[in-house]
Amino acid sequence: MHPVMLLPDHADMSELRQALWHHRIGHRITDEADGQLLWIADPHQHDELMALVERWQQGERLELQQPAKRSNTMTTSLTSLRQVPVTALMIVISLAVFALIGVFGDLLIVTLTIVPIGISGGELVMGNLSQTLFSGQLWRLLSPAFLHFGWMHLIFNLMWVWYFGRQIEALQGSRTMLLLLIVAGIGANLAQYLTGTALFGGMSGVVYALLAHVWLMSRRVPQSGFFVPQMLVVFMLGWMVFTMTDMADSVGFGNVANEAHLGGLLVGLATGWYYSSRRLKHR
Repeated sequence: MHPVMLLPDHADMSELRQALWHHRIGHRITDEADGQLLWIADPHQHDELMALVERWQQGERLELQQPAKRSNTMTTSLTSLRQVPVTALMIVISLAVFALIGVFGDLLIVTLTIVPIGISGGELVMGNLSQTLFSGQLWRLLSPAFLHFGWMHLIFNLMWVWYFGRQIEALQGSRTMLLLLIVAGIGANLAQYLTGTALFGGMSGVVYALLAHVWLMSRRVPQSGFFVPQMLVVFMLGWMVFTMTDMADSVGFGNVANEAHLGGLLVGLATGWYYSSRRLKHR
């Protein structure tokens, strides 16, 4: 979300909001100390939004005519993707790995697990992390984040990567998003590995880091443009706690990387605190 302009405190915004939604202009309005702050989701729609606001301020009737069809939908979509390359790449790699598992099967999975895994004497045998890293297989620290073992697992994680990742990359840049991916991915994977587990995967640890980062930025620096519904935060944290209980195991959700979730959450809280503190310091 990007701040646009401050509107009068007690102005009736219903007609303007209806017109904005009718023209498919994503927005929200927050109550500030000196008025109502109008935010826009897509900065490319800024001129269209301002034209409607100007007509509304002049007292014109905002007729809800059907918005004109966009001629360059594909071009617009590609432009949007180019603005969030790290987020888009995370999704593309995850989808590609999921598809390739269907071709190469276990051979690809054991190549991406945090340490090499094999079967010896009918038992699962896993390698040593130190030896694995000294042998040059550094990618294994991050690669489990791109492993998903089912459609629901994949879709759930990538949906939140897209939701939170776009905000971070649009508001703080691709470098910050890449740093978050690396630090949160490695931190979550190591947290899970330290429990003695080697066969795990998924982007959920990173998702919890992104959630915590966005939430803390939105709370500590409300004008930063970050936004996450409070109920979503409650749901995500509630889900994390639920999967740590025996009840989750009894209904079939026992095999969840709980430590990865917690590790990612702690990383996101740390980065959110750091970046929000920097923002507050330079006010």
